[in-house]
Amino acid sequence: MSSLPAILTPALLASMRSRPDLPGHTWYFIAATTLSQLNRPDEIPKVYQHALMHGSEDAPSHDEKLRISRRMREALIKVAAVGGVPRTINALLELKKVTPEDLLDDPDGPSPTGRRADVYDTPAPEMMQRGQTFFEAVYGKITRRVMGQMDRSGTEDLGLVARLVYGYVLSNTAVLSPAETSFVMIAGLIPQDVNPQLKGHLRGALNGGATGEEVKAVRNVVVEICSAAGMKMLDSSTPAGFGWRTAVADL
Repeated sequence: MSSLPAILTPALLASMRSRPDLPGHTWYFIAATTLSQLNRPDEIPKVYQHALMHGSEDAPSHDEKLRISRRMREALIKVAAVGGVPRTINALLELKKVTPEDLLDDPDGPSPTGRRADVYDTPAPEMMQRGQTFFEAVYGKITRRVMGQMDRSGTEDLGLVARLVYGYVLSNTAVLSPAETSFVMIAGLIPQDVNPQLKGHLRGALNGGATGEEVKAVRNVVVEICSAAGMKMLDSSTPAGFGWRTAVADL
């Protein structure tokens, strides 16, 4: 058990689950993603167990529980693109501790994402094109500027890494839709205080089909969790700290 102060209270969990402005079946993976980036994987089991208990019905079916499990795992995989693999490892291992055996995917069986086929059976140029198409859908009119900044960052490898991530990780929408993928990015970026990247994914969620109200609701829930974890606005007298240097970007 963690000796750190709790972040998620029963009241906060119930509040997130019942928010009418959040798209259905998103609160739990948004919360888990945020916690992973706050480096509090110990809190993720609370989210998962609450989601399994309540779901979207009084008594969630096995299929719904499996859907919840897979969507949480996929969100934690995707956030590695902006938050790093180590935190994703820790988050997934904490999640596995409380996941019933029948809700785990067999490592030797077919993946619900189909990524094994993406990696081993699909020509790389085809994957790169899928990633490019997804990138363009996220960034819209500013696609060339954003990718150009990375290509001209002093090493072309930054742009190449972005193309790999979009091709093999983010553009896979078998489990999470394009808008939901942007929700994961929003939840991963707010705890890091990186507004330039956050702004792109706030707009990207709109480009992916989310409404403005839904995007604002996702942003606000993430900020609420971060605040409960102790993040706060920092001022010029604070040389370093756990918080935001500028107001969190909004639409």
